[in-house]
Amino acid sequence: MQSQATRKVIPIAAVPADAGGGSLYEAQKKIYPREAKGRFAQWRWAFVWLTQIVFYGLPWLEWGQRQAVLFDLGARRFYIFGYVLYPQDFIYLTALLVISALSLFLFTAIAGRLWCGFSCPQTVYTEMFLWIERQVEGSRVARMRLDAGPMSAGKLGRKALKHFIWIAVAFWTGFTFVGYFSSIRTLGADLMALQLGSWEVFWVFFYGFATYGNAGFLREQVCKYMCPYARFQSAMFDPDTLIVSYDAGRGEPRGSRSRKADPAALALGSCVDCSLCVQVCPTGIDIRNGLQYECIGCAACVDVCDTVMEKMNYPKGLIRFTTQNALAKGWDKPQMWRRVLRPRVLVYGAVLASLALVLVASLVARTPLKVDVVRDRAALSRIVAGGKLENVYRLQVMNATEEPQTYRIAAEGLPGLVVASEAQVRVGAAQARWVAVRLQIPYGSAPSGSHPIHFNIGTDAGDAHVSERSVFLVPR
Repeated sequence: MQSQATRKVIPIAAVPADAGGGSLYEAQKKIYPREAKGRFAQWRWAFVWLTQIVFYGLPWLEWGQRQAVLFDLGARRFYIFGYVLYPQDFIYLTALLVISALSLFLFTAIAGRLWCGFSCPQTVYTEMFLWIERQVEGSRVARMRLDAGPMSAGKLGRKALKHFIWIAVAFWTGFTFVGYFSSIRTLGADLMALQLGSWEVFWVFFYGFATYGNAGFLREQVCKYMCPYARFQSAMFDPDTLIVSYDAGRGEPRGSRSRKADPAALALGSCVDCSLCVQVCPTGIDIRNGLQYECIGCAACVDVCDTVMEKMNYPKGLIRFTTQNALAKGWDKPQMWRRVLRPRVLVYGAVLASLALVLVASLVARTPLKVDVVRDRAALSRIVAGGKLENVYRLQVMNATEEPQTYRIAAEGLPGLVVASEAQVRVGAAQARWVAVRLQIPYGSAPSGSHPIHFNIGTDAGDAHVSERSVFLVPR
């Protein structure tokens, strides 16, 4: 690094006006990732298949007479297999987001950008679009030659075919995304009849265009410049975090040589300077320069370097998942893993497991009945025939089961408190109903003021019961 005394400052006016057409910025160079094969590539494709089978297949599963997973925003119902959730169950979404955040912290503390390299949608769809590009345009060298060559009928045909397949995949992705919020079978029928609603058309094309643009064109730029995780990940790293690292002590000095040559006799390290680790990198970095925020931890460089080491009859692992401490101190794997499973990781894991257990237990013990109590503001309290003092309430009774239910309404908290309106209400399957409820007490049986009471709503069988607090007003 240059010192302050030797650092030279070049005024903007000194930059040639004709350099780069007058631009102060270097044009973005297209990256042509080479295909990598190996155990990490297999893991990456396993996650591609797993995530996409779940994403594309889940909306088509049926549960009873409905879609198994459906977030019906219009009806404010969220169907997740056997559960029917209402906006009042927002706490479950909060818990899920907290669990997701803690999972990200845990994965990052253990192995850096593990999520980015194997399961992030940007990585998954980029991998899919790159595979399509390879099938249509050929290998890395063939793609570079095709782009550098003049336009021809063959080039135009290949480019058109590639973009046609990209657009088809992107459109199907947008259609599937909307299928989580609108019944996908109905959506498909409306699409065939060209009767899609305006919001459905917008989101199908918006999500499809985002997939097409991000995975087809932006690619590594999303990971390097748009994703905030790339910027704050370093705050969650420490010297015992597993990261993709180049073993400079073993690899340097680098240089080319024949397979039969003795690197010790040539005073060379294990790195043959083939640059394949750079060619396979989806973000175009050289891992030999050390840890960089652009590295997404996909381990493509690990796979290709291991392949080269095999061909040279050198030990694998010149580039590998390891920690800074392990590299600096020469630890073996048991020593390294003892430090990887450090208190910070164990605390993250314990908190994550506890939250997941609480969430599952809460869902299992959840009462499939929700009740909201709202006082009738038009008539806070009134005297009715028979010398009774009456308060009027509006109850929203929400049936969170897949069968119609009849609920009995009762109230307690004051002497002589009775339900003067209909004491039973029938609510359809996964439906909500507003009910006007009148409560009465003998006039003069309670002093003036606000008195706490409880509404008890439940089935006769007792399999669902809710108690909601409210107040009964007695005027002066």
